[in-house]
Amino acid sequence: MITTKKEKVKIKSDGHVTSPKGYKAGGVHCGIRKKRLDFGWIHSEVPATAAGVYTLNTFQAAPLKVTKESLEKEMKIQSVIVNSGNANSCTGEQGLKDALEMQKLAAEKFAVQKDYVAVASTGIIGVPLEMEKIKKGIAAINDGLNEDPVNFEEAILTTDTVTKQVAVELEIDGKLITIGGAAKGSGMIHPNMATMLAFITTDAAVEAESLQSALRQTTNQSFNMITVDGDSSTNDMVLLMANGKQDNIPLHEAHPEWNVFLEGLQIVSEHLAKQIARDGEGATKLLEVTVKGAPTDIAARQVAKAVISSNLVKTAVYGADPNWGRIVCAVGYSEQPIDPDKVSVAIGDIAVVKNGLALPFNEDDAKQYMQNEYVQLTVELNNGLHEATAWGCDLTYDYVRINASYRT
Repeated sequence: MITTKKEKVKIKSDGHVTSPKGYKAGGVHCGIRKKRLDFGWIHSEVPATAAGVYTLNTFQAAPLKVTKESLEKEMKIQSVIVNSGNANSCTGEQGLKDALEMQKLAAEKFAVQKDYVAVASTGIIGVPLEMEKIKKGIAAINDGLNEDPVNFEEAILTTDTVTKQVAVELEIDGKLITIGGAAKGSGMIHPNMATMLAFITTDAAVEAESLQSALRQTTNQSFNMITVDGDSSTNDMVLLMANGKQDNIPLHEAHPEWNVFLEGLQIVSEHLAKQIARDGEGATKLLEVTVKGAPTDIAARQVAKAVISSNLVKTAVYGADPNWGRIVCAVGYSEQPIDPDKVSVAIGDIAVVKNGLALPFNEDDAKQYMQNEYVQLTVELNNGLHEATAWGCDLTYDYVRINASYRT
């Protein structure tokens, strides 16, 4: 385990979405994709208080609508089913019927209330689901052979090259609380409320409204601070389940250790978000942009997003080109209150701009630094006390290759 800076939360070296007490998960190949696992599930022993955030894309896919409606009614989830390879998006009335049938069949398989089942899909847009294959996947739930969180993590992937998972442990009121998570995301990733699929579980008991508030707060500081290509998907969401299996006194904002729970949730969300950014389609590097000295939190976040989203910055990072002009250009079009004469920029530890003017620096050293797999840029606005960090990746030739042949 790795102890965090506050020594209240410990990251489990082998953590998964099933690390919290009372959860199991699995995945199978049901035939939507040619070879890879393509149908997964998570199940809690008991109904879990749940929260969700969703893409802001106007074209919201059928499974997202079904899940959102059920969660708003009950604020509980006990089971999650996910298919990859087909997004069931822009599929009209039939797509909605298929998503509802998925929910109904899964509820029967798990023997739970229908509205306690969350449905998610990811993959090609505009193609009807092959429901016979979905039924095959649902039939395989709980057969014992496929219950493995790694199978779940693999089953939800599309163009991802690696699975994404993490878990942490923290102590609250003498109870050992665990928070685990799994995610997918590689393309169509942009900071606009949960543009990916992420599933977070905890065995803590948490009051429903506080859980939703916690998820929104941490999402704004993690999943909403990453970008790969500037495209927001039609399907994607973050779901958080709290099943209370540790029998703690239910947590809420007034609880004296609420911030410990928030820290744990933030660490899980941030780790998953950074894994998504690093695994961007065709990416070779993880890019981190930190903005300091902003007049407001919103300004700090918007400036960081502007820099991380700039294709010119991303290509410069790919080419290890310390072209700081692209960075200040992105800062300038962030539509936030910026005083150009106060802005400073650093590439790693190398200062390249101070008070809006170029500094002499060793370009070879900067190029050498930018060849690392983890590149940090720092922008100091010198106009306040707020700061924010965003994550992204470089833009490579492979991104074009992957997306030019996505359907073929």
